[in-house]
Amino acid sequence: MTQEFTRTKPGPVLFFKGMAMGVADSVPGVSGGTIAVMAGIYEELVHSLRNLDPRNLPGYCRRGPAGFWLAINGSFLLVLLLGIVSSLYLSASTVLYLLDTHYPQLMAFFCGLVFASTWFLRRQIERWQFTHIVLLLLGVGVTLVTAVLNPISGEGSYPYLFFCGALAICAMILPGISGAFILILLGVYDQVLNALRSLEILTIVVFAAGCASGLLSFSHLLSWTFRYHREHTYAFLTGMLLASVVVLWPWKLQPEDAAGQVQYLSPRAYEVAGTAPADIPLTALLFILGFALVLIFERISRSQPDPANDVK
Repeated sequence: MTQEFTRTKPGPVLFFKGMAMGVADSVPGVSGGTIAVMAGIYEELVHSLRNLDPRNLPGYCRRGPAGFWLAINGSFLLVLLLGIVSSLYLSASTVLYLLDTHYPQLMAFFCGLVFASTWFLRRQIERWQFTHIVLLLLGVGVTLVTAVLNPISGEGSYPYLFFCGALAICAMILPGISGAFILILLGVYDQVLNALRSLEILTIVVFAAGCASGLLSFSHLLSWTFRYHREHTYAFLTGMLLASVVVLWPWKLQPEDAAGQVQYLSPRAYEVAGTAPADIPLTALLFILGFALVLIFERISRSQPDPANDVK
């Protein structure tokens, strides 16, 4: 049985939203789910993935090709997936370069995006109650605890890569928890990124199969929470977004080995550590730019007529 949701009109805008999700998922500390929330497609994505349940496919097939495609929201998923995949492939080298050369500025830009998005996400809850506050704090806690875990070192076998894909995709679909960071914790981030960059087909296929398995399973849970506990789900997600602002702090030192901890520093301490210039003006400017982009897109989306229709 299909879930009720509002359908987004497929087109270039949706494709670029997918590209933004792909870029985010390739950056440790940034979540593609966060971008989906910011772009206003998160709930539709969750329900669309839920409708891919193999148990529903025979019923969809009886509707004919057009009915099947509509039932699974195929146009939405296809355009979004093309954006994500193309972005992951194109951004693999670029992201590695920016992480090495402009890390504080890149994190500040994402921090501005997330901070502004949290302000708009809170409006999904009509009246805040005690249970909403508890779930918000729980979301904050889950994200912060994930951020302080230590990574595993080493390269993974194919069964381990399958497991990593299944686990990382669950993080990628959750706002505030970085799928790329989960891959770092599991010790396969460089292996996966290098496979994408050099088109190692077998590694990519095994990892993608793990992602597909985890995605179909986890989307059931998320779809259920949106259907029966929508405001409470958004309270939890708001907490995850709030905590990710802390996780994305621009001036921090990454651990040199698996036993180390991330150190969050002031701009001055960051310069004293000799990593790179703090460059506060440029970093602040990029934070403001990220914040402003969300405000602009929110203003544009509210001024345009809604082309979507509520369907089953």
